[in-house]
Amino acid sequence: MAAAEPPLLRLVLAVSLDGRLAPAAGGAAQLGGPGDRRVLEEALAWADGCLIGARTLRLHGSTCQIHAADLLEQRQQRGRPPQPLALVVSRGSRFDPDLRFFQQPLQRGLLAPPQALVGGAPPAGFDVAWPLASWASALETLAAAGLHRLVVLGGAQLAASLLEHDLVEELQLTLCPQLLGGGHSWLPAAAVLQASHWSLQEQRRLEGDELLLRYRRCAGGRGPAAIA
Repeated sequence: MAAAEPPLLRLVLAVSLDGRLAPAAGGAAQLGGPGDRRVLEEALAWADGCLIGARTLRLHGSTCQIHAADLLEQRQQRGRPPQPLALVVSRGSRFDPDLRFFQQPLQRGLLAPPQALVGGAPPAGFDVAWPLASWASALETLAAAGLHRLVVLGGAQLAASLLEHDLVEELQLTLCPQLLGGGHSWLPAAAVLQASHWSLQEQRRLEGDELLLRYRRCAGGRGPAAIA
């Protein structure tokens, strides 16, 4: 039997005009207004699951959810759960059980190295867990589980790892009218990326002078047959 087509990954970020995710002092980013919130929820409505780095989860304490009634209805009409699976990417399986994440009304998954998953059952608080021995094998497993569209919510290390492996097919960036300075770029300075070209698919002016830019990778991509 042929292997399932790898999931399509869309990296979704709100960034300052100088490409920062957070203020120079660090901490949770406070970027993006109602316009960015809407396009973020549109991306979640499109997705089967969302990837979030463990550090980002611990920093924010929760993940993003769909709240817009029309998007929730859209998913219901298509026979999909209200929220995409929230899939945490982590080196370990221990998390503070008091994180608001574990009270959110959604299904939770964990991607972690095989040695971090003991006994076969998902760790406490998670509905499902899969081994992350390599991105290639993990994405094949996710595709076989029916996760064909994945939104990547960060952080920077997770985004860099996926981009370094040439796995991100789409970039959805909301440019926010702020200049933050500092070193908290949306890609670490040490990231080593393969040369690629990105084709602009959508641009949309959002509330609050924000700008949505959505690109699709051309060089080395899967081309127009990829999921739209």
